[in-house]
Amino acid sequence: MFRHIGTRRNFIHNLRLAVLLCFTAGFVNACGFLAFATLTTNVTGHAAILAVKITEADLTGVLVILVWLLLFLTGAFLSSFYIHKVGRDKVYAYTLPMMVEILILLAVAIWGHNYGNTIINHELFPGSLLFAMGVQNAMVSMVSGSVVRTTHLTGIFTDLGIDLSVLAQTAAGTAGELKKRIYLRMMIIVFFLVGGIAGGFVYHELKNAAFLIPAGVLVITIVYDYFRVRWRRKWLHAMRRKNQ
Repeated sequence: MFRHIGTRRNFIHNLRLAVLLCFTAGFVNACGFLAFATLTTNVTGHAAILAVKITEADLTGVLVILVWLLLFLTGAFLSSFYIHKVGRDKVYAYTLPMMVEILILLAVAIWGHNYGNTIINHELFPGSLLFAMGVQNAMVSMVSGSVVRTTHLTGIFTDLGIDLSVLAQTAAGTAGELKKRIYLRMMIIVFFLVGGIAGGFVYHELKNAAFLIPAGVLVITIVYDYFRVRWRRKWLHAMRRKNQ
């Protein structure tokens, strides 16, 4: 799911990635909105709010939004920089960015109830989630070759509309790859929404402890990918020995 890149990467790798991490992003977005009244997985809305704050001469609001935008950008930059340094084809290149995201989610789950008690806490928790989603978005974009985006849907809906238009003009029986792309984009949308719905229900029951759920999903993702790589290597080694 993470190690295969380029021509070694296939539709199933991207589908697994989309299902697990789009669910996580949707869950975080819903819980972040309910907990902190802020969208925490993308920056489009914040850019619009920034423009409004500027017209209102709200310097404090402008600074807060700028910090949030910078945190998302910094998360994407550091994630991308680290993966390039380690090597995109190394499975461990993706472990550290995911561990950073897990730690941030755990911190919000444990200390998020302090939201609003101080100005720093009021801005810290949404900002930390935006940083984590910047990390995730860059990581997923790099491993999938920009095919999968997990933290926002605007581009996905646009691409889906384009693909559906092309499909409508394509002869039957010649659109196999196009249909796969459409299916993948639909799964991204569906699991982002499923994650959001689940996040909404769970947050009402568990409050900030709900952030433990996406953290757990990421842990399962790391463990699954790690052991799957190890088991595959052992199986290939056993097959080579058998054929010798």
